[in-house]
Amino acid sequence: MHATDPFARLPEAASFTVVSATVTDGAAWPPEQHASGLPGGKDMSPQLSWSGAPNGTESYAVTVYDPDAPTGSGFWHWAVADIPATVTELPEGAGDDTGSGLPEGAYQLPNDARMARYIGAAPPSGHGPHRYFIVVHALDVASVGVPADATPAVLGFTMAGHTLGRAVLIATAETPA
Repeated sequence: MHATDPFARLPEAASFTVVSATVTDGAAWPPEQHASGLPGGKDMSPQLSWSGAPNGTESYAVTVYDPDAPTGSGFWHWAVADIPATVTELPEGAGDDTGSGLPEGAYQLPNDARMARYIGAAPPSGHGPHRYFIVVHALDVASVGVPADATPAVLGFTMAGHTLGRAVLIATAETPA
């Protein structure tokens, strides 16, 4: 595992707090948050609660990103845009096929598997531990203005100039050889 920080080259942003009833910062994902093809895997997005966002926050975005995937560009597992500033929690499973647990106005962008939903962890067998950056981004706009079919990278690029704060949890996963 390497120490790549996916935010190292992005503009600085204030820190705020995100916690989860699903996973503890630095701990392994529970089986339900793994891909459905793995034992116990259900492609179930984690429960998230956040607090302390910077003044001026108009909306949030949530992303789950694995920088350790053997792709040269990492792997985006989930991206949600336009979460209203009044919302400070997503229930476990919000990122299903229909976004059933998302607040009105929020939408999921296609992940790197090109599905507009959460897709669980599935590091290649024997590849070693992977880190999953679960991030709530506090934005200074009510709508980030990216199309629903945009990639998470386009979302990230567009958010860069609107990010007031980031709340980060890191989960891990490893598939034995």
